[in-house]
Amino acid sequence: QVQLVESGGGLVQAGGSLRLSCVASGRTFTRNPMGWFRQAPGKERDLVAALSENGGAKYYADSVKGRFTISRDGAKNTVYLQMNSLKPEDTGVYYCAAASAYFGLVPTSRPQYDYWGQGTQVTVSS
Repeated sequence: QVQLVESGGGLVQAGGSLRLSCVASGRTFTRNPMGWFRQAPGKERDLVAALSENGGAKYYADSVKGRFTISRDGAKNTVYLQMNSLKPEDTGVYYCAAASAYFGLVPTSRPQYDYWGQGTQVTVSS
């Protein structure tokens, strides 16, 4: 059974940092594009960061550029999202997702992602 399990969420003050982790089990995703999505209350689930299957290409939403960093540790079958200078508007449930190989590009639409984690809550207080 394929599973993606996120961890690292929590409550943090504005300006603080968190590092989210996504561990895959059941199969390896070292050759898959991976992404982190965020869903704020009452809003759509939007892509905030993603990387291509070889990590050579990365995508960041404009709202997180310069503050968030996505990375992968293939040996641990884990993807990370380092979040710095957090703002209250970063609050939401963060989901890890995996897509099929995409020609070295970064999939940026939600339907392109086939596997999803259960999400981890991030709350940033002002």
